[in-house]
Amino acid sequence: MYAVVDDRNQQYRVQPGDRIQIHLRRGANEGDTLTFDKVCLVGGESGSKIGTPHVSGASVTAKVVRQLKGPKVVIGKFRKRKNSRRRTGFRAQYTVVQIESIHG
Repeated sequence: MYAVVDDRNQQYRVQPGDRIQIHLRRGANEGDTLTFDKVCLVGGESGSKIGTPHVSGASVTAKVVRQLKGPKVVIGKFRKRKNSRRRTGFRAQYTVVQIESIHG
């Protein structure tokens, strides 16, 4: 069984036991349970249920594994003949969740 979950305008294809990285959930600690109610599609051996836009009554439960920072992205700006250079960096923060079960 698998599902396509919509989490804050990002869609993920998940199965029970999968670990995925989602954007940071502030206030979520390790071991907490998250419930995704916006399920776009549920599929399995018996066929698929496609939502318009979401499948009614379907949900996916996940357990928070940990929170981490992604790799550093370096941004360099350079203006030729102006003696202007700027270099900054950015690290996105993620929450790693493990999919427990799919209902629906």
